[in-house]
Amino acid sequence: MIIHPEDTLVREHVVGDRVVAIDDKFNERHGEIRLVASPWLRGVFVSVATKRWGGKMIDIDEPLVAELISEQFPHWSTLRIRAVPQQGWDNRTFRLGDDLSVRLPSGEAYAAAVEKEKRALDFLDGKLPVLVPGVMAVGAPSQDYPLPWSVRRWLPGNTIDESSLVDPVSLAVDLGSVLRALRSLPTGAGASAGRHSFYRGCHPSVYSDQVQLALERLGDDVDAERCREIWLAATTSAWESEPVWFHGDIATGNLLTEEGRLSAVIDLGTCGIGDPACDLVIAWTYFDGEARAAFRESVALDDATWQRARGWALWKALATMSGQSGPDAGRAQQRVLAKVLSTVP
Repeated sequence: MIIHPEDTLVREHVVGDRVVAIDDKFNERHGEIRLVASPWLRGVFVSVATKRWGGKMIDIDEPLVAELISEQFPHWSTLRIRAVPQQGWDNRTFRLGDDLSVRLPSGEAYAAAVEKEKRALDFLDGKLPVLVPGVMAVGAPSQDYPLPWSVRRWLPGNTIDESSLVDPVSLAVDLGSVLRALRSLPTGAGASAGRHSFYRGCHPSVYSDQVQLALERLGDDVDAERCREIWLAATTSAWESEPVWFHGDIATGNLLTEEGRLSAVIDLGTCGIGDPACDLVIAWTYFDGEARAAFRESVALDDATWQRARGWALWKALATMSGQSGPDAGRAQQRVLAKVLSTVP
């Protein structure tokens, strides 16, 4: 694994009586996606198809998946393997026959989520109004792929972005219902929010350094005074109830629909137990107007939680625009920031 300590962007923030080092998951560097180095996350260079381990470049491709399946789960070795068209940052996903999928972490930082997500999915399966992708088996590291990985049920449906049948208001109501149900469940099978969730579920102030740095870098390109007002409102309240389940990455690519209705929630790699405010960011990244209002009513959370949610959306937009996070494809985060600054939660 290649470590670049000179590129480390670790900052410290006091949380209660603890000092924690923080950073976001990605930076763009020389056309590759870099996982920023930190005391607990070693620097990793990851391209869309390849990664480097111990100086050796290997492909996360169909032959590798076929080899892993043949070695560890030979009863599935005759099933066809093919990469899914849309890949995520944290994991690479491949179809395995018609009913299964194989999911492989793209870097060491995401490996801990394999077992955590399995425990969560085993517990959540059948307890929500929609489907979740049950884990059928967990694969062990091998000589060619040194991380744990999993085989899951393949769920039917299209993501929100792929479906032309989605009614945003109906989706908002359905999603709010799912998140209410999630919050109501016993928390014993979940992991307390922290490093494994990239601090989703924690207090948003954990990223205050990044917000400040972003405002310094962006200068007159953003309304810094308004951003500071929103960030102050987001960081002066806290979740005062018992910690609850949160998904951690409620985004259009992680919501499946069938016949225009929400049918499944996928990618729970950043899930955990804590403050659910992070799950409301979709109010700015996807919903508008009537749909946003319907989501707010359906999800049934208080004003202070919505202020923290607005802070999460603000942080991500600023961090991305200032080069502290992944590339801002199509200037999407600029549009999110405009919504955050102009829309009261």
